[in-house]
Amino acid sequence: MGHHDIRSAIRPDPDQPMVDIADYVINGDIDSQEAYDTARYMLLDSLACAMLAMKFEGCVKHLGPLVPGAELPGGTRVPGTAYELDPVQAAFNIGTLVRWLDFNDTWLAAEWGHPSDNLGAILAVGDYLSRKAEREGDKGLTVRDVLTWAIKAHEIQGVYALQNSFNRVGLDHVILVRLASTAVSTAMLGGDKEAVITAVSHSWIDNGVLRTYRHAPNTGPRKSWAAGDACRRAVIHALNAAHKKVVGYPSALSAKTWGFYDVAFKGKTFSFERAFGSYVMENVLFKISFPAEFHAQTAVECAMTLHAQVKGRIDQIERIEIETQEAGVRIIDKTGPLANYADRDHCIQYMVAVPLIFGRLTADDYNDDIAADPRIDALREKMVVRENTQFTRDYFDPDKRYIGNSVQVFFKDGTSTDKVSIDYPIGHRKRRAEGIPVLLAKAKAALEAHLPAAQAAEIMRLAANPIEMDTMPLAAWMGLFKA
Repeated sequence: MGHHDIRSAIRPDPDQPMVDIADYVINGDIDSQEAYDTARYMLLDSLACAMLAMKFEGCVKHLGPLVPGAELPGGTRVPGTAYELDPVQAAFNIGTLVRWLDFNDTWLAAEWGHPSDNLGAILAVGDYLSRKAEREGDKGLTVRDVLTWAIKAHEIQGVYALQNSFNRVGLDHVILVRLASTAVSTAMLGGDKEAVITAVSHSWIDNGVLRTYRHAPNTGPRKSWAAGDACRRAVIHALNAAHKKVVGYPSALSAKTWGFYDVAFKGKTFSFERAFGSYVMENVLFKISFPAEFHAQTAVECAMTLHAQVKGRIDQIERIEIETQEAGVRIIDKTGPLANYADRDHCIQYMVAVPLIFGRLTADDYNDDIAADPRIDALREKMVVRENTQFTRDYFDPDKRYIGNSVQVFFKDGTSTDKVSIDYPIGHRKRRAEGIPVLLAKAKAALEAHLPAAQAAEIMRLAANPIEMDTMPLAAWMGLFKA
């Protein structure tokens, strides 16, 4: 007879990382003016991305109720549409809209991700609560409240990403969207510290989805609605913990054999570079000029710089050398046929070829009609991608957080362009003064292309008047995005 270990059934104290999140969400004060100013731009930029996504049928087909007729009059509004839904399905809709074009903000470290994905849950729960409160004669949330919750969601996702790599164990970064959105949504719904711990424990027990849909040979459009799916699941956990008072699982992370650490993280515990504050929002990276996977943003900018020199000599190019960070090599260095839009916007060679040829890179440039131009694949075949170790060091340096790339073009006659190197893109904190006017122009064009002119103008007016915008009822703000 074999010996069987006797396991204690005494429930332990909650794992410390779950307690720390709950303490921060419930009790943490945000006193950084820079964080609030950045969050305001983040909110505008994210909803502008949502309006741009409305042009794409692949996105639009996912919107609305899960089954026909399952709408909720008086529920959460889905920006850019006339839908009113329950907050769970609305979280999926809003998260999908914000993320679809890979054009919202970004955070890069040991793990990657897009912290504004959390707006799917925050706006869904916030609008639902605000409209309900107003019907009952109470005051709903303000835009400032949403900014506070967004700063906290950014911080949770981003601080976890600094030193904990989920991609190296095959899990997708939306696991951190679900984590942050679960914690924040539970507090928004009135849950106390214990409820937040409970909800977060359920989020960890979900484990994580595989990154399969982001990588060759399976790259596909699920990557564009994965964050929406994480937001939807987060709101379910929040409602269960805050309203249904479900039971929590205190050692969801640390339980031997069955906990997240042993099952999914190779037995490692989480490590943290810093305590929760407002660091992530202050340092978040905006995608301003190009809808491109962020590790390639500066590569696209390099290619745009070289366009004038090479546009008349495309057929004379012998090879193109691209240097990038280790993460860029691992994620977006891709050869061979590209099957769809999602394949192309995660291929550094494609994202360099298009601006070299056309002098632009827009969301439409990933579509089949542009990809059919034989010059694009011809250039891709001439590209060599390799890691630049200095780019990698600067990428992980907490005082830099650079995302460097270089591009150099060599011609058949033995001549070449200069090597163009850019350490950080226009969306980086170090280029905020240069970047914000471009961000505002991006938002204005996106809003005017989809919304009635008066609404677009009012949104941009409010963006220029932060005190008025902050004190505005959230329900009124969301109403400006009804199409």
